[in-house]
Amino acid sequence: MTAHIVGEVMTRDVVHARRTTPFKEVVRLLDHHRISGLPVVDADDKVLGVLSGSDLVRNQAHRDGPAPPPSVTAGDVMSSPAITVHPEQTVPDAARLMERRGVERLPVVDEADRLIGIATRRDLLRVFLRADDDIRRQVTEEIIVTSLNLPSDAVRVAVRDGVVTLDGRLEARSQVPELVHAVWRLDGVVGVVNGLGFRIDDRETPTPSHRTGSP
Repeated sequence: MTAHIVGEVMTRDVVHARRTTPFKEVVRLLDHHRISGLPVVDADDKVLGVLSGSDLVRNQAHRDGPAPPPSVTAGDVMSSPAITVHPEQTVPDAARLMERRGVERLPVVDEADRLIGIATRRDLLRVFLRADDDIRRQVTEEIIVTSLNLPSDAVRVAVRDGVVTLDGRLEARSQVPELVHAVWRLDGVVGVVNGLGFRIDDRETPTPSHRTGSP
């Protein structure tokens, strides 16, 4: 069971700026491409920072000084250092990083830290656009048959709008949470309805035997 990786969902045609790109040109780039932020790179395409519309607004909000500020460039207002990911990282890992660091986009870099793409929240959410039939097929073939070594019809699998319903009777109780958790980790799954039963409770603690009589 392999999760989607960042390289599969990232945007490859990246709008970016240089450290010396003028403030007004950055605004034009954001407006023209209808994006809310972009990475700032050096001459070797290595990511120096990330610049968002919020950074631009924050800069303009501090223009109350006695003297006019010097010419402002992308390098003056960007957030640095940039939080980046590699294309081989999984989408769930990238989503957790994005949430933990409170960012809206992650520049994607290669082994030399050169910019090769960008992953936005919208890009990461693409995995939830998977067809229900695709999810059902993966649950049956990769989890039920391959991982649990069960017949394909051992569990009835229904998927609607990303919610997976599991019905059937497994051999052992320990297989139930194993199957449910494996399904929950799949890309595109937004919920799991567990209707599974079991034949043997292999989690019961054996009762110790007591001998009677004299030793």
